[in-house]
Amino acid sequence: MRAFDLILGAFGLLSAVEGSNVKRRDSSVQLWPSRGQNNVNIDTNLVLTFSSAPTIGKNGTIRVYNSASGEQVDLLDLSIPVSPSPFGNGSTKANYTDTTTYQTNIIGGMDFYFFPIIVRGNTARIYLHNNQLDYGQTYYVTMDPGVLNLASGPFEGFSSACAWTFSTKAKGPAAGTDQVVVASDGSADFNTVQGALDWAPINPSSWTTILVMDGDYEELVYFQYKTKVLVRGQSQNGTRLGYPNNSAFNPPNRQGPSRRPAFSFKGVADVQLSSFSITNYYRGQAEALLTDGMRIVIDNMRLNGSGDAMTTYGTAYVRDTTLYGDGDTILGYGSVFWENCTISTGAAMSWTRTVQGIHGNVFVNSTILGRDGNNTFVRLQSNVGGVLPWWPYSEVVMINTRTQGIAPIGWGPIQGAPYPDQHLHLWEYNTMDLGGKPVDYSQRLNISQQLTLPANASVISAYTDPAYVLGGWTPVVFS
Repeated sequence: MRAFDLILGAFGLLSAVEGSNVKRRDSSVQLWPSRGQNNVNIDTNLVLTFSSAPTIGKNGTIRVYNSASGEQVDLLDLSIPVSPSPFGNGSTKANYTDTTTYQTNIIGGMDFYFFPIIVRGNTARIYLHNNQLDYGQTYYVTMDPGVLNLASGPFEGFSSACAWTFSTKAKGPAAGTDQVVVASDGSADFNTVQGALDWAPINPSSWTTILVMDGDYEELVYFQYKTKVLVRGQSQNGTRLGYPNNSAFNPPNRQGPSRRPAFSFKGVADVQLSSFSITNYYRGQAEALLTDGMRIVIDNMRLNGSGDAMTTYGTAYVRDTTLYGDGDTILGYGSVFWENCTISTGAAMSWTRTVQGIHGNVFVNSTILGRDGNNTFVRLQSNVGGVLPWWPYSEVVMINTRTQGIAPIGWGPIQGAPYPDQHLHLWEYNTMDLGGKPVDYSQRLNISQQLTLPANASVISAYTDPAYVLGGWTPVVFS
């Protein structure tokens, strides 16, 4: 039995009871946490499930109070707009003259625009601001009429201090704990992945393991400056993280990293993600995952993004992973060794921006699928408008790669001034179709190179070694 199954067994695979029917305009609503519930995690969402689909109002407030002190600990005001582009279809450029206040949550120490309520089917999930609840406290919730609406009229909400109350756990994981479990139904240590990551120590002496049970986790995830963190899902297809986000919904800040991924981290070291899926539900510049750190392992993952579906900085080892994107599917600033992976792309597979002195994207025994039937491995853009550097040291190397839907030219388009091809590494060895038949190299871009044996034996051997590509690091994958 796997260690993950043993841990879940310790929790008894508990299924939380979401009860407490409350009549509002002749409609039954189920609450989570239920009225008077004890032992609630401090990262809980507030969930209302109706007999029919609710809609979100444009005004009104949701407030959470400490029952003992009467202090208001959180406020969600629906009159505040969600984002400059709430549907993710507006401008992708930062507008620093915009002084509008938008719905903002501090996630992992950085501000993001976010949805205070998300409705899926008959369920409305309310997202409190992060880290507002404490252990060992009792809270009550008020909600104005019309925050949610039903076909019969506005949901009447809650106005008294006793209509919807709950109490949090007496304390969190004990000091020295190095393994916790996340379950969306509240039956484990945390309800959310972000809650567990916020708890994880910054610089522990040993690894911290976060086990995530199967379920849907619709949340923006971001953390920074942490080390030795392993996040493992119960199953790749059953443990599903995701969020609607892109560069229009969360445009660039004056300072700080990109805010457009569904899941991202910055300045970390020794982090492993295994056996779950991440989906960005918006199109455009919309990463499923952004990695920024040293010695990152991505193992047995399913990543679904759009443009720049995965962005990389630092060093990473990716194995047995499927990445789906719409174009520039890999935006690569870092050194990444891809092994036994599948990349499905709707345009150029990669825009690799590696600089002199480091390696780029290296694919070994992997598969690249072009969905439009005429896609390419990379694109490169010169500094035509004085905005971007030329990236003359870009490196993409493919060894024993199976392909489908790739144009005969293979590499490109190359835009603007000619590249100094002595610096570019656009190399491939033994590229095949899905049936294992060698592809025709005769129309390949003239600044790409097709490696052969025995002439390039030492190069091929070097690039099949992760340590060579990753600056001397030999990845170790925790199973």
